[in-house]
Amino acid sequence: MNASTHAGTRPVQGAPRGPDVEDWRPEDDAFWESTGKKIAYRNLWISIPALLCGFAVWGMWGIITVQMLNLGFPFSKEELFTLTAIAGISGATMRIPASFLIRLAGGRNTIFLTTAMLLSPAIGTGIALQHPEWPLWAFQLMALWSGVGGGNFASSMSNISTFFPKRLQGTALGLNAGLGNFGVTTMQIVIPLVMTLPLLGAFGGEPMTLVKDSGWIFGKIAAGTPTWIQNAGFAWVLSLVPLSLLCWFGMNNLKTVSPATGSPIAAFMKITYLYTLAFIPTIGMLYLYLPAPTGLGVLNMWVAIPLDIVAALLVMRLAAFGTMKENVAKQFAIFSNRHTWSMTALYVVTFGSFIGFSMALPLAITVIFGFQHVPDAAGVMTHTIKNPNAPSALTYAWIGPFVGAAIRPLGGWISDKVGGSIVTQIISAVMVGASVAVGYVMMQAYGSATPEQYFPTFLGLFILLFAASGIGNGSTFRTVGVIFDRTQAGPVLGWTSAVAAYGAFIAPVVIGDQIKAGTPQIAMYGFAVFYAVCLIVNWWFYLRRNAYVKNP
Repeated sequence: MNASTHAGTRPVQGAPRGPDVEDWRPEDDAFWESTGKKIAYRNLWISIPALLCGFAVWGMWGIITVQMLNLGFPFSKEELFTLTAIAGISGATMRIPASFLIRLAGGRNTIFLTTAMLLSPAIGTGIALQHPEWPLWAFQLMALWSGVGGGNFASSMSNISTFFPKRLQGTALGLNAGLGNFGVTTMQIVIPLVMTLPLLGAFGGEPMTLVKDSGWIFGKIAAGTPTWIQNAGFAWVLSLVPLSLLCWFGMNNLKTVSPATGSPIAAFMKITYLYTLAFIPTIGMLYLYLPAPTGLGVLNMWVAIPLDIVAALLVMRLAAFGTMKENVAKQFAIFSNRHTWSMTALYVVTFGSFIGFSMALPLAITVIFGFQHVPDAAGVMTHTIKNPNAPSALTYAWIGPFVGAAIRPLGGWISDKVGGSIVTQIISAVMVGASVAVGYVMMQAYGSATPEQYFPTFLGLFILLFAASGIGNGSTFRTVGVIFDRTQAGPVLGWTSAVAAYGAFIAPVVIGDQIKAGTPQIAMYGFAVFYAVCLIVNWWFYLRRNAYVKNP
């Protein structure tokens, strides 16, 4: 008997017309082959470049801060680290409401508007970077605003998970996340390049002059070179406009997943309202966390992050109204499931590491390998003499994120074949060893007058960390897709990605603080301890003899 005529299923219908799809049965093989596959993959191929631009706009401050340093902007290294951290925590917090947007507003409506929203921080950043005399808070505001790009991952993953059958979850989500994560690599390659060009002619403003040597993937850019740093923001406008139109005309809302989206205008209002709410706890937490003159500096980071997460959830729960309130309440049910919490920890290992190291690596290379570390006359180690043989962060920092993103679909594909948790176990063990090793190398480099001799080993170990985290991203997607039903898998993917995205805040702060203290290795040893704990969590939940779910 044909799969489409089994009891309890409906006959296969023709391909739906228009953006709203009423009938969606991806687990029905006949429906999938005749109708579902074409729609699902079309939405996936549009989703990927939109997500790529989201990552690029979110992560661009990791590169911008390096070039601000090279151009002589009047800010300290510590102040520049705050820009990367602010972008990181903003993007993480934005993922909390983004986790719920697909059910509330529909996939097409959400991906279109959140992609179009990226135009604001892209243009605003381009304008601000033309004014090095502006106060630090102006740049911090742009970094905060760029968090919209980080939030897009949660809605994108939640959306794509609803289109594919369980047997293809690892592959589909691995493709969406892995190729979307190329936004980090694309940004790290494109920004140094476009900053050397009068990309927009008279409309792009005047160049500045490099005070220190810079670089890009093909080598050094010498001091004295004209530099259009504003193109770091303006360049994304060229892709965001056509991409937004492609999302609007090519994507779909699944009515089985998003039954009460209302009109597009009503959906846009929900998205804008929830995203606006997310900025409130973010700004409040940053004000309490950041030191004067930006904030009060009264909170420790490990207190600030949980407060930010709880505040964001409370704001969403209390400020939602009407049908939106009911839908948000339904999706809060994921927090009563123990697997939500285990998968959150495991996703921090994988994506948290990927995005955190992507944000922190450029400045870490600049600070650790850009200076000679020698004792002064009193025997105190100093870190202020420029290293003439320093590797350029802009030449090498893109390689790790490139490897991590490229290998992610492979992790999903392998996990679809052998099970997600066994793959997660293996990569977690690799990350424990690699993190300890890179910490040791950082310690050696930070105590050397010729730190560049340790750079090949440092970079190789970080590439290993990125590769393992990329494979683990694919394996955790597979596990979530198998454990949770279709109504919960999307919100769980969004929630876990939101918590993991705080890695973009934690890693720059932890590594920056430990470099400042003269002990950069402590940061990497701490990460290794966390990976080891999660190794035990994964074994307990999914690999031991009486596991809750065996190797999903």
